[in-house]
Parts: sequence; C-alpha cells; structure tokens
Amino acid sequence: MADSNSGDTEARRSTDPSGKRGGWTTLPFMLVTLLGMSITSFGWGMNLIVFLIEEFNIKNIAAAQISNIVNGVVNMLPVVAAILADSFFGNIPVISASTFISLTGVSLLTLITSLDYLIPRPCETGSILCQSPSKLQLGILYAALALVIVGSAGTRFTLAAAGANQYKKPKEQGRFFNWFFLSLYTGAITGTTAIVYTQDNASWKLGFGLCAAANLISFIVFIAGKRFYKHDKPLGSPYTSLIRVLVSATMKRKAMISSKDEDYHHYGLKKEAKTSTTMPSKSFRFLNRAALKTEEDLNPSGDSINNMWRLCSVQEVEDFKAVLRLVPLWAAVMFLSTPVAVQMSMTVLQALVMDRELGPHFKVSAGSLQVIVLISGCVFIMLNNWIIYPMYQKLFRKPLTPLQQVGIGHVLTILSMAISAIVEARRLKTVENGRPMSVLWLVPALVMVGIGEAFHFPANIAVFYGEFPESLRNTATSLTSVVIGISFYLCTAIIDLIQRTTKWTNHTD
Repeated sequence: MADSNSGDTEARRSTDPSGKRGGWTTLPFMLVTLLGMSITSFGWGMNLIVFLIEEFNIKNIAAAQISNIVNGVVNMLPVVAAILADSFFGNIPVISASTFISLTGVSLLTLITSLDYLIPRPCETGSILCQSPSKLQLGILYAALALVIVGSAGTRFTLAAAGANQYKKPKEQGRFFNWFFLSLYTGAITGTTAIVYTQDNASWKLGFGLCAAANLISFIVFIAGKRFYKHDKPLGSPYTSLIRVLVSATMKRKAMISSKDEDYHHYGLKKEAKTSTTMPSKSFRFLNRAALKTEEDLNPSGDSINNMWRLCSVQEVEDFKAVLRLVPLWAAVMFLSTPVAVQMSMTVLQALVMDRELGPHFKVSAGSLQVIVLISGCVFIMLNNWIIYPMYQKLFRKPLTPLQQVGIGHVLTILSMAISAIVEARRLKTVENGRPMSVLWLVPALVMVGIGEAFHFPANIAVFYGEFPESLRNTATSLTSVVIGISFYLCTAIIDLIQRTTKWTNHTD
C-alpha cells in the first residue's frame, strides 16, 4: 500500500482536485462487483463436469480432466492480468475489460444451451452409444469457455489488489480483505447452490442466463463507481528491475562484496531512508553485487550510471530478495492444493454414483456438494476474525501470525485427506455389495477442507501482499491463484496415472 507521499502523488495524477478518491466509499462497488463475478464464475464452473457429461456426452473421467484443465487456466491467468495491471494499464481498466469479456463468454454459453444444433443429441434411454459432439460444437464450446476463463481470471484477484489500494492503513486493508473473502465466499455459495440447482432441475439455459444477469450487474456497478476509485497509473514494468538485479549480479559475480555503505548505489530512492537500511541484507549475499559500485558502472563524474544493466539500487536488490523469500511458501501452497484438487474432482464423480436422495422430494446436485467447503470456510473466516484470533491474542498476549495461520490450515487439510481416504475405502465396499452409500459421508472431509481454507487462504494473500514490493502488489495477490492453477494440472496428471495403473476410477462411472 502506498504511504502518504505516494498517496499525494496519486492525488495529483487523478482528475479529482480534492484528492478524496478511494476509501470506504469504494467498498460497495468493489463488493457488489466481486459478488456478481463470483456467482457467475462458480455458477458455470462448479457444474462444468456434469454439463459436459449430460449435454455434450463426454465420458466421466474425460469430463473431469477437462474441468481440471479449465480450473488450472482460471487460476493461472490471474498472474497475466496482474502483470498487465502492474506494468501497463492499472487495475481499473483490466477489471473493466475482464468483466465485459466474461459477460460475452457466459452469454455464449447461454446461447449454446438455447440452440439444439450447438449441442449433440441426448443419449437414448438405456443405450451406451451416444453421439459425440462435432468439431463445430466443441469449437464454440471452447470459445465460450476461453472467454469466461479470461474474464474470471482478470477480476478475481485483481479486485483484491484494487480494493486494498483504496486504503492507506494496514488495518483498513486487513478489514477490506475480510470483507473481500466474505463477499467471494457468499457469491461462490450462491453460484454453487442456486445456480447449480437451477441447471440440474430447471434448465441449463436458465442457469447460464442467471450467470449472465449477475455478470451484467457486476459490469454496470463497477463502471458506475469509477469516479470514486483511486486509480494507480503504472510508470512501466516493475519486472524489469527484478531482471536487472539478476543480470547485474551475474555480470559482477567475481567482484568482492563490500561492508561499506558508500560502496553501494542508492540513487533515486527517495523513500529508502525511511523504509529500509542503507546496507543490503546478508541473505542471498551474491545478489548484493548488483548494487555494488565499480569503476565500470559510473561515468567519470560519478553522478550517473553508464549501464543500467550493471548497477541497481539497494532497494531494488531487497525487492528481489523479498520475492525469493516467498518461494518456499509458494511451493507449500502448490503441494497442499494438489491433493485438494484431486479431492474436489473426485467428489463430483463419487456423488454421481452415490445415494443423493435427502427425502422423497429432494435430490442433492453432485456439483453443489462443494458448497459445503465454501459454507464452512465462510463461517470460520468470521469466527477466526471475530472470536478465535482475538481470543488467542487475549490468552497468549500476542497475535496469531499469518504464517502460523497458514500452518494450521495445512494441518487441517491433511486431516481432511485422511478422512476422505477412510470414506472412500468404505464406499468401495458398498459398491461391491450393490448398495449405494449415502452422499452425506462426503460431508466431514469437505467441512474440514473449508475450515483449513479459512485459515490458510486469507493468510497466504496477506503474506504475499505485505511482503512484495509496492509495484508488484497485483502479482502478489495473484500468486496464490497461480499455484492453485499449477495444482490442477498436477491433479490432472495424477488422475491420469491412477486411471492407467489402477481400477479405482472404474467405480466412479
């Protein structure tokens, strides 16, 4: 978050002479936009496996693989949106364009379900032979998915950075993140229940139409609030300085590292005296050479740089180190998310072959089961921030750090995997007996996943946002999404390996 100096600069950049842009006035616009986009993305995404199976006659495992690829791309692309926002366009234009692209895609999905010639004929009752989708049908479907993927990716975490940028104090940013995740989970719950139920019990056309309506409202509301937003206008790519640090340190790899402050370059860093020490830190010492001044780096008068790729400032070096220090956390999120992705994919397939009757007139939608994760996560986000964390601070006289919250979330997720394994072993026995198991057996593990997410998901975002350089804040909030995207691809590979080496997936058809 920018400090008062950068805030003044931003005020001068904007057309608002009073400099009163940003703040809590922007919260309703941000939250309504996020709510509508969450309803949209979860509405079409959570039931995608069932949509592909029922409407496009795609095999169960193949549908799960396609869903994993789609989810992977949805979670990978936010970093591209972040780069565009950080380097070239700023948050507000990227979000505006993304909401419109998403609206185009979900409208195309609605059109697909409205015209019979855009989907294959339904399978005949009792027949195992079904018409495969044509190349034209698949092409239009994939075009629609590409549009909604780009739209979802461009808003989900860019909205987090854009919203946090509206506030100056870390405490206000923390409160915004709480509201952000509550809105995100509320939209996800609505999309996963109401929209999915409509798709399964009314029509796919109406379900996707409701997604389009929610998307349209998001677009209108976000555009309406543009005059209140604090607009961040990037001055160029912040990634260049990171690359320069690596290049400069490599070029001067044989230089002796100095312990004197005057041997290091600080030119142009007006805030450095307030925000960091004048000496580079001792961690990753080989990078300190990037800021080490040599005879080849400065002109004879010593007041300008000969080659910007040979000399960086101390702050640029420290920014690069800050990114490197988060690599272990980044890897931990990836290894945590991979089994969760497997669990979420297989849960839908498990539910399709389980007893989903809850009374004589109600049947649970397989795609809606994941709402249990969202509900438990939403509940515990509120409990954590208003009861558990304050109680912990009162008992131990110190707050629970974000990294500790991440650790607790990891432990809870591991427990959910153990519960899933026990339940699946029991389910396989009921398959052998010919008696389908109740879908309610899947609930405990999903609840545990949601509680784990309530601990580690907001904490991961807060750590990345707080530790990254200010010029890379959009990238910071998107990093968690990137590793989740990678986990979906790993999940696809794992399911493919399991399918090739075991007969387990045969019991989900």
